[in-house]
Amino acid sequence: MIALLRWYSAMGVDMAVDDAPHDRLAECAAALSPPLGEAPAPAAAPPKPEAAASPPRQSPRERREPPAALPADRLEQTARESAASAQTLDELREALLKFEGCGLKATATQLVFGDGNPQAEIMFVGEAPGADEDRQGVPFVGRAGQLLDKMLAAIGLDRSKVYIANVVPWRPPGNRTPTPLETSVCLPFTRRQIELVHPKILVCLGAASAQTLLGNKDGIMRMRGRWLDYLSGAERIKALAMLHPAYLLRQPAQKKLAWQDLRLLAKEIARLQPPSQHAAGPAKAVE
Repeated sequence: MIALLRWYSAMGVDMAVDDAPHDRLAECAAALSPPLGEAPAPAAAPPKPEAAASPPRQSPRERREPPAALPADRLEQTARESAASAQTLDELREALLKFEGCGLKATATQLVFGDGNPQAEIMFVGEAPGADEDRQGVPFVGRAGQLLDKMLAAIGLDRSKVYIANVVPWRPPGNRTPTPLETSVCLPFTRRQIELVHPKILVCLGAASAQTLLGNKDGIMRMRGRWLDYLSGAERIKALAMLHPAYLLRQPAQKKLAWQDLRLLAKEIARLQPPSQHAAGPAKAVE
């Protein structure tokens, strides 16, 4: 049993789909095989149409028909309209809470909207919440988030000086990769979130975030290390693609590349702000 649970964990299974476990193999065998010493029961004749029990009639008010699934283009249009109607981050959060177009909402514990300073000039965007974020409702609070905090501290930043969000605000089951439809229906809300924060610098953490927001299909190793443009309406925001902290936890040797990108970010922050208001202090290497 321990080995089986470990295998479930390795495969990303971390939630039950029913209140009680079921031995489906035993149930199937019991249904197909008669008890020992007994002959198989003859198959029951199908009921005559006139003898079939008809379901009780319900009034229109009592009927609860499941809503028909909308096509992808209609879902995206609904998301764009809902996001565009929000004039503040609080309104955008409420719009997301009411939005029913993303199936991840049904499996996640809660919405993971954003964290940090909404007036910050630097905004970080990852891909999707993990298990810790799903429990706490705050982005980047697990091991990857702790590493991100160290990365920020290395150039004199903390969460009071940046704003942090994700492209997808609900956790996919088992931390799987969000599907293209899940990403596309959540993207209008993320774009509106960026518009309302209105940062001067946008940092995309990981390939999924960079490819989605910047429209660039290159791998993260080709995108990182240089300044790119994020289009927000008619405005261009300087964007930087960086390795995701979760990737750095798996590949510690690549922290040297993250350090190069952090120094590039620190230089741009210093250029944007007067010397007396530099957000980035003395830099130190990320451990």
